[in-house]
Amino acid sequence: MNKPNLSYCKQCTFPSSSAVPLEYDNNGICSGCQTSNQRLNIDWSRREKLFLDLIEQYKSKNNYYDCLIPVSGGKDSYYQIHKIKEYGLNPLLVTYHGNNYTETGIKNLNNMRDVFNVDHIFFTPSINTLRKMNRVCQILMGDMNWHAHAGIYTYPMRVAIEKKIPLMVWGEHGFMDLGGMYSYNDFVEFTYRYRFEHALRGFEWYDIIKASIKYNDPIEEKEMIQWKYPTDEEIESVGLRGIYISNFFKWEANKHGKMMVEKYGFKLPGTPFERTYRKMSNLDDMHENGIHDYMKWVKFGYGRATDHTSKDIRDGLIDRNQGIKEVLKRDHIKSKDLRRWLKYVGWGEKKFDEIADKFRDPSVWWISGNTWIKKDIDGVEREYGKVNLTKKDRIKFYNE
Repeated sequence: MNKPNLSYCKQCTFPSSSAVPLEYDNNGICSGCQTSNQRLNIDWSRREKLFLDLIEQYKSKNNYYDCLIPVSGGKDSYYQIHKIKEYGLNPLLVTYHGNNYTETGIKNLNNMRDVFNVDHIFFTPSINTLRKMNRVCQILMGDMNWHAHAGIYTYPMRVAIEKKIPLMVWGEHGFMDLGGMYSYNDFVEFTYRYRFEHALRGFEWYDIIKASIKYNDPIEEKEMIQWKYPTDEEIESVGLRGIYISNFFKWEANKHGKMMVEKYGFKLPGTPFERTYRKMSNLDDMHENGIHDYMKWVKFGYGRATDHTSKDIRDGLIDRNQGIKEVLKRDHIKSKDLRRWLKYVGWGEKKFDEIADKFRDPSVWWISGNTWIKKDIDGVEREYGKVNLTKKDRIKFYNE
């Protein structure tokens, strides 16, 4: 079989197999780097005035809350609240609690209500439902955390409609920040399409129910109510709108994180993550930087270290050679939180590996003997473990 021919951005560490929409210019620079560079030429004082004009339209006259902020309790959540309170608005915080918080993450989450003097609504699903969704979604799409992506992009909208709060404030647009999916001049806002096609991998709540029946792990419709997106009529009745604060204020996650530590007592974990060198990211879910991210490595051949080094290279905090060292050191690690997840869902590691292998992209991986091979960012072809595919699947996906 032919070996894949991956390419990498000449400025950061993103590969052409990126999970986010990504393109390269004639100089081999990815669209994420190009979009990030736009921040240097934006008149941020003008953007602030646009923000002031916008929020003036939404200051509540008949409602106690001026806006709603979906929050996980991370550094970005803190910064969103900080900016909104700085401009005199009273937000309602809404959190989807997926039962995977780190010890530090839950402390930060609980601390927000106190330090910002705000009201805070939590949704914590049934643990039994969560276990089933973890198993079903891992088999269906190779993403045990679908429930969390769907939860944060659905439950806050339901609350906004219930409370009749028309303005929702997000942090940065993830795919614009990572891959340059949009320009900063687009003033992109939250859409159902982005939620469905990207955050939810193209699956809705009814797809999960169908899959649960197919895989003999049935989930009932009544268990899925909080993952059901509001109708167009419900959204229009409130005039619900979701803005990204990064369109109005320069988004500098590392700088903001330090500010939140100093100003509001945001806590960092004592134990570092295995798959990234950053300490203050994704504390709301121990698997996001761990085994969930390992699945991105399995699928696309890169992981969280690539995401973080690319961002830090763009911000001038490290150079590309430093980034490459971190990527080669961390992206392939099968993190220890897998043990917790396997116990949580009642699986063995062999079953996990067999299912995971079915999601490997043949444009990234190839098989030599009974070993997975991948060409890394430094041009070296390396072996990454035993193949767990059946003969039928090897023929189907890899033309063996």
